[in-house]
Amino acid sequence: MKRIGIIGVGEIGRALVMGLRHGEEDGPEVLLSPRGARTAAELAERYQGVRVCADNQEVVDGSELVVVALRRQDWRTALTGLAVPDDRIVVNVIPGVGTGELRRVLATEAPVVHAIPLPPVRERRSVTAVHPSHPEVDALFERLGGVLPVADEAALDVLSALTSTLTTHYAFLGTLVDWAAGQGVPAEDADRFVRGVFQGVGRSLGDGTRSLERLAADHETPGGSNERIRTTWYDRANSQALRTALDGLVTDLHAGHR
Repeated sequence: MKRIGIIGVGEIGRALVMGLRHGEEDGPEVLLSPRGARTAAELAERYQGVRVCADNQEVVDGSELVVVALRRQDWRTALTGLAVPDDRIVVNVIPGVGTGELRRVLATEAPVVHAIPLPPVRERRSVTAVHPSHPEVDALFERLGGVLPVADEAALDVLSALTSTLTTHYAFLGTLVDWAAGQGVPAEDADRFVRGVFQGVGRSLGDGTRSLERLAADHETPGGSNERIRTTWYDRANSQALRTALDGLVTDLHAGHR
């Protein structure tokens, strides 16, 4: 793949560019839309072979593979009237916008792959779920940390819903820091400590030989403090509330395929 275009240069667009250039001077030429102009200009200045196009059509015309990374509320307006030749490959990373709907707006017979890249692709450390599998798209995301082809867009919606818990995780960590500060620990110290603890937890997830249940058991002593917090705070009602919230979200995502 010699030329990759990105329409919509927000957080994910930026991460994709950084991942493509991570640890390498050479790589595919990257064409960026002017949407997200400040970020696009910064990336073009920072990396060789990255340039900002005059408009979205120029991105499509100059690329072999086009990543559509627009916000859900903006995508239809931004893409209406765009001419996408059938020999291009389109990668849709817009949550809740199905392949059929995107194809109708683009009026193209080009292959369209739905994908869920996450910000850690910037360091080539994130697995990206895709549907359907496509050799060029799979190779792209394998390069950026790994690819996970799934059976259909319904399965992709489920995985997309899981990614929507990320800021909840950060808020949880923030609550721990605030609680410690309320107990008299300087906030800077509490923040540093919490980050260190959970960075270590994150690294333990790299051990694929142990299930999540096994990892939890290995970090918990019967009758100990971890068990106490898990059973008194993260109880059945708490778990069910999370499941209910995810059920509602995935229902909304499924609606994008109708």
